[in-house]
Amino acid sequence: MKERKDYTDEELKYLELLSRQYPTVQSAATEIINLQAILNLPKGTEHFISDVHGEYEAFYHLMHSCSGVIKEKIDVLFGTGMTRAEREELATLIYYPEKKLELIKKQKENLNEWYRISIYRLIDLCRLVGAKYTRSKVRKALPEDYGYIINELLYNDVDGAAKQEYYDNIIGSIIELEQVPGFISAICDTIKHLAVDRLHIVGDIFDRGPRADYIIDDIMKLPNVDIQWGNHDILWMGAASGSRTMVATVISNAIHYNNLKCIETGYGISLRPLSVFANERYADCDLHRFHVTLTDDSTHVSEKDMLLSSRMYKAITVILFKLEGQKIMHHPEFGMDDRLLLDKIDYENRCITIGGVTYPLEDCDFPTVDPADPYRLTDEENEVINQLVDAFTHSDKLKKHIRFIYTNGGMYKVHNGNLLLHGCVPMNEDGSFKSFNIGGKERCGKELMDYFERLARKAFYDREKTEEKQFGMDMLWFLWGGRDSPTFGRAHLTTFERRLIKDESSWTEAKNAYYRLYNNMEICEKILAEFGLGGPHSHIINGHVPVRTKKGESPIKAGGKLIVIDGGFCKAYQKTSGIAGYTLIYNSHCIRIVSHQPFCGRAAAIEKNMDIANDSFVFELMESRVKIAQTDIGRRLQGQIEALSSLAEAYRSGAVTEVR
Repeated sequence: MKERKDYTDEELKYLELLSRQYPTVQSAATEIINLQAILNLPKGTEHFISDVHGEYEAFYHLMHSCSGVIKEKIDVLFGTGMTRAEREELATLIYYPEKKLELIKKQKENLNEWYRISIYRLIDLCRLVGAKYTRSKVRKALPEDYGYIINELLYNDVDGAAKQEYYDNIIGSIIELEQVPGFISAICDTIKHLAVDRLHIVGDIFDRGPRADYIIDDIMKLPNVDIQWGNHDILWMGAASGSRTMVATVISNAIHYNNLKCIETGYGISLRPLSVFANERYADCDLHRFHVTLTDDSTHVSEKDMLLSSRMYKAITVILFKLEGQKIMHHPEFGMDDRLLLDKIDYENRCITIGGVTYPLEDCDFPTVDPADPYRLTDEENEVINQLVDAFTHSDKLKKHIRFIYTNGGMYKVHNGNLLLHGCVPMNEDGSFKSFNIGGKERCGKELMDYFERLARKAFYDREKTEEKQFGMDMLWFLWGGRDSPTFGRAHLTTFERRLIKDESSWTEAKNAYYRLYNNMEICEKILAEFGLGGPHSHIINGHVPVRTKKGESPIKAGGKLIVIDGGFCKAYQKTSGIAGYTLIYNSHCIRIVSHQPFCGRAAAIEKNMDIANDSFVFELMESRVKIAQTDIGRRLQGQIEALSSLAEAYRSGAVTEVR
């Protein structure tokens, strides 16, 4: 017997617990062999998407096409055996299996033969995308209903004619029993799950576009997804937590873009209290600065509805200005007293002085504002906002979605050598980290980000009506639009100026120094080091700020140390960027950025097999194929191997007894 090693009580306790799962030397050794084999497999593909902004159709297409990965795999496998049109049809089938099959049924004459050929092709493609994984991992990715059948088709070991007959019998039974739609949908989902191992959403799921709720429904089905909170996500997290200021902001944003589907239809939140109040108190008001923005699918809105929307928009915006003022006065540490503007209005001369400059005001017609006490809500306004907060906090679907964002998200993520964050790490002009005195202590860099994340969680999870919860909600508001906050990264929001001042020079929102310094490689390396990262393959992956491609701006900064992937999904931003933004693909061979043109729409994609036009650029090629051993998962697996090796050694020395 091997000489017995001296173990501490803690080590023995841990090894005895581990022995319950691996009761013998053989079971521990078998698992070590399995884990060592996994370490030598290629790393899985990571897909990075940012700034989705509720644009569900474009997001769905990019997510299900894996930003072109699916089509590339099809070309690799079938490039010489299928026409381009056939390959495009197969790709569309994978993206939209149910809808495409409905169309195919109307178009194909020999439908059963098409089914047979398509199923064979899908099986071959599934085998290709699953080749880098263990059979165990592939089995776990298979859907429950058809998992056994797909597994048989993928790993059938029968040879020659018997193999072909075996395949034909299985596929023939699927067709004969009219199980094709369900089976094809199941294998298409499996292909997509295997093509991309992990999806990173680098912030801003909410606002602008119509159906953020649909997007979250979809990502909740994925096995591996993480979210770096963007300022618009923070806004909805605050609203769901019960912040009156953030509820008012969510509603104001939604009305401005004439986009209430997510609130009313998606989350079942009624805005009737606001509409009744607005129709009564703002019936005869000047509304010309509060016209809503029409989107492509809202041009049918009646004049009466537009008038009501404008009244609601003005009513909730005035409530918002008051609540923001109260927040700023309650927290002098925010250093935002210069954003107290309601009390600066000169009603007699219809103007306001901001930063030493006097601007004429387009609108001074505020029936609920008392110039002597401008930040006080009227009794009616208090009742309206309280009813709206109650509706937000009692929406079961919203709570479920926000809890998912909390569970799978954070202020930033360190993953496989990369730092993922939506906004910025606040900095001073000299390249030092900007310090904030919040909570009675100076914090900056990683410590600041970690502190804000703890407070953000308190806002949602702490008990109602506690000081800790209220403080957490106030911090969420600061993260949303506070001066130089990590998720906002600007001096201030200019909502007041945009609504009431015509002079666009007053609308400027100066960016934090981070955005002027992130072209500097030394600065980027300093930021990476702050989060424990470094080396040639470490990067900062950023969202938040659209890349102005049409002005020659590149998404790749500091020689490749920082990549901006603001997705440009939001149609309102595409005029600024010139494209529909970027996504990022990181596989075992390289890191490449993909630029996208605007989406043609789901109908055209399904009916005409039209894909999102994109250009792919490899900006970092690995010296050799990256193995799982070189990833975060690999390091965890190596830790498990070391623990199992210690257990085997303890068995052999008699420190722990085998159970046979």
